[in-house]
Amino acid sequence: MGMPATARRWWTRAEVLALMEAEPLHWPRYELVDGELLVTPSPRNIHQQAVGRLYYLLMLFTEQMGVARPRISPSDTQLEAGTLVQPDVYLISLSEMRRESIEPALDALMLAVEVVSPGSVRNDRGRKRALYQRTVPEYWIIDIGARCIERWKSNSVEADIVTDTIEFVVADAESPFRLALAPYFAWLHDDRA
Repeated sequence: MGMPATARRWWTRAEVLALMEAEPLHWPRYELVDGELLVTPSPRNIHQQAVGRLYYLLMLFTEQMGVARPRISPSDTQLEAGTLVQPDVYLISLSEMRRESIEPALDALMLAVEVVSPGSVRNDRGRKRALYQRTVPEYWIIDIGARCIERWKSNSVEADIVTDTIEFVVADAESPFRLALAPYFAWLHDDRA
């Protein structure tokens, strides 16, 4: 389950990095938010398909527009001092991409996306959401079962629940990224006409 690994212990980034070093396959996934160690087991296949499909669509868009670059986990981000999170999918600017070859962890995301699963739902909608809202302009929570995306903006107090088409404006792009949810979820669930 994606729950705190221990109660009332303040973890440091160095300790979490040491745990990750001891687990060369990166599972379970370790993340650190507000001193709390978050441990998530390996995802299910449909989770990985959702991540891969969104990454693929974002890659097509960013290559066509010549802007930004998507990334997928495992890939460390340090959005605040002492944090370590690995969004399922995220978008970085071209300047952040160039800095990526120098810095060990990215710290400026344009968009962060988590695909909820039974083991991650509490953290995705709780601690990680609060961190993303403090540090990222927009955060999406993809709910495969409900076939919707919760869109959280940095200043919002509640999510926009999107069930048709979600758009994201990428700086310097001629048009926004658009994701039609019906075909996306139909592909994930292998719906047959």
